[in-house]
Amino acid sequence: MISINKAHFKDAKILALLGTVTYTESHGHFIDNEKDLMKYNESAFSVLQTKKEISDTKNIFFIISKDDLPIGYAKLVFNSSHKNVDSQNSCQLERIYILNDFIPLKVGQQFLTFLERKAKEFKANSIWLSVHRNNIRAIKFYQRNEYKDVGKSTFFVNGKEYENEVFSKEI
Repeated sequence: MISINKAHFKDAKILALLGTVTYTESHGHFIDNEKDLMKYNESAFSVLQTKKEISDTKNIFFIISKDDLPIGYAKLVFNSSHKNVDSQNSCQLERIYILNDFIPLKVGQQFLTFLERKAKEFKANSIWLSVHRNNIRAIKFYQRNEYKDVGKSTFFVNGKEYENEVFSKEI
């Protein structure tokens, strides 16, 4: 059975582990240098950094589980704007990751629908995200879900630039 629950401070270790593993699975092959990837993971997904992020009231984390086993997570950032998103109250879907072994379960759609509903409950009228330009599977997924390409952004991993596509959807 699939369940989705809001993450709490006590879940920081689970989130940090899921972050490290899922980021490596989904983006590791896009990063030019393995040492840069490891350094990025150590800073972005440390337990300390995760606790800091989960304590910020504009962030909400959710964990998706199968039979009580955490298989992925997401991070919504409220009141987050982007220059190409025309909205007074937008929400950023900063992270949505599912462990590779569980992607065939097709739970990504259920998770995204849940997150859009949560964003709307918090009075967001649009949701935006960025995707690595070569992550074709993710780009097609968002396009199928009526997200529109609204521009580009730059993502840095240890000072190296990576180009992302920015997508947005009114909710």
